[in-house]
Amino acid sequence: MLKDTVSKQPKRWLHAPDPPYDFTQALSDLGPVLAKILYNRGLTTPVLARQFLSDDVVAYDPFLMKDMAKAVARIRNAIRRKEPIVVYGDFDADGVTSTALLIQTLKALGGQIEPYIPDRIDEGYGLNTLALQKLAAKGIKLVVTVDCGIRSVEEVKAANATGLDIIITDHHSVGDVIPPALAVLNPKQVDCKYPEDMLAGVGIAYKLATALIIVARQQDRNAPNLSSEDLLDLVALGTVADLAPLDRIENRSMVKLGLVELARARRPGIYALMDISKVKPEKVSATSIGFALGPRINAAGRLENALIAYQLLMTSDLTEATRLAQELQEINTRRQDYTAESYRIAKDLAQQDGGIDNLIFAADVSFRPGIVGLVAGKLTEEYYRPSVVIQIGEEESHGSCRSTPEFHITNALDECADLLVQHGGHAQAAGFTIRNENIPAFKERLQGLAAHELIHHDLRPSISIDAEAEMIDLTLMLAENIRKLEPMGTDNPEPIFMTRRLRVMESRRVGNDGSHLKLRLSDGPLTMDAIAFRFGDWYSHLPPYIDVLYNLQINEWNGRITPQMNVVDLRPSER
Repeated sequence: MLKDTVSKQPKRWLHAPDPPYDFTQALSDLGPVLAKILYNRGLTTPVLARQFLSDDVVAYDPFLMKDMAKAVARIRNAIRRKEPIVVYGDFDADGVTSTALLIQTLKALGGQIEPYIPDRIDEGYGLNTLALQKLAAKGIKLVVTVDCGIRSVEEVKAANATGLDIIITDHHSVGDVIPPALAVLNPKQVDCKYPEDMLAGVGIAYKLATALIIVARQQDRNAPNLSSEDLLDLVALGTVADLAPLDRIENRSMVKLGLVELARARRPGIYALMDISKVKPEKVSATSIGFALGPRINAAGRLENALIAYQLLMTSDLTEATRLAQELQEINTRRQDYTAESYRIAKDLAQQDGGIDNLIFAADVSFRPGIVGLVAGKLTEEYYRPSVVIQIGEEESHGSCRSTPEFHITNALDECADLLVQHGGHAQAAGFTIRNENIPAFKERLQGLAAHELIHHDLRPSISIDAEAEMIDLTLMLAENIRKLEPMGTDNPEPIFMTRRLRVMESRRVGNDGSHLKLRLSDGPLTMDAIAFRFGDWYSHLPPYIDVLYNLQINEWNGRITPQMNVVDLRPSER
């Protein structure tokens, strides 16, 4: 049985190896700490490391992507013939930004465009046959998907039967069969030669937009009043919000440039969203996208209709943008409340369910379809187990999965495909629709797969330590050097340092509910401030000496600029 004690286990602290001497010497101007961080992020040659830190723009030719020329030709043909085009998106931040980006591009090129973002509850994720048939009945001849469609084989067949041409742009894992669309843009296809296979959905939409702009400028008398750079704010939003890896050079380049565009806040909707989120445009970062902007965009599709977020990104009127941003703020507050309550219920269900050692499974009628992914993520984060959370409907139910690196959840769903209506996702996050009568068999099979795969793994969460440091090493210069790693996020996290045996000089609980700790730590000659979020429970039994894992950050307060520890984990010192 899954027990509360699972979540109380101390995390494994894993030390990264030291790089070769020659590597450190070649990067001596950066210092040994930054050199070690770069090496242990897979940048194992000085050339790769310097390329990673460089401001040079890396943008691969969009026509290297399989079917790109075919997609561009069909879209241009539709524009010339004045055929109405539908951009069929997804209801998350990646899908919404992709939809806005492609519609902005096609409008600038003279296209007759309309968006279609499905309802999460009524239509579910991905292409919907009934929706496509209704579009065909309206006279639509061309549908371009963004951030969805790669697993929609039967839906594309049905669309083809109505006379619809389908162009799929998607970044999710491909199945055994590629849908029979007119063109399929997804660099994960085995025969696609595009150099980067980990773009977000908005990244692939951006490559299509870039290709369209290139051809229009080459062949059309009137060049579009739009540059690909104008779209990068949307690319940054969607890429970071969808947790696309930021250790990949092209993702990194696009997000870097996109942050510059976001700082200008030229879109009224983005300006209003930053204002309601208390994000200063000049301070916008991947972190503020991940924790402030992205969740508010996502909230619309989780609880209401994602068209609210789409309208926010597309409006040119600041008054309307302010109204829509306030609406998203209110929806996001409700989303937080629903998530907390559903998490409590899911946790209770998991505790009551006997015999689950390797996988958490919680299903309930009270869950909301837009919340189950968040709840699964919180369960996986706390217990370090793959988690499946299902909102039970009348006949069909919708579920979401989150997993650990040891268990590829989409591959596991593939093994259960005969029990599912549809499914898709990535290695550590996926979603599905299932008939209610199949839920017991699905649960049993998933548990068996998890038991087989995870039996030899140490199922404790681990923290990778980038470097061990003495307090004398923790200078403002080092903190500034760390900023060279920006944008930081998925697969390029903020570096974690370790310092041993620090004396707790001062400690106090902070925050409205006292859930955080403010510390003053010392190694003897030196002292430093530290903030430990969610460590308030340690206050009453904090030992006199602790080992600390932390991010080194810069604290600006009352005109003073000092380095500060943002504590990730701590433990009593052994000596």
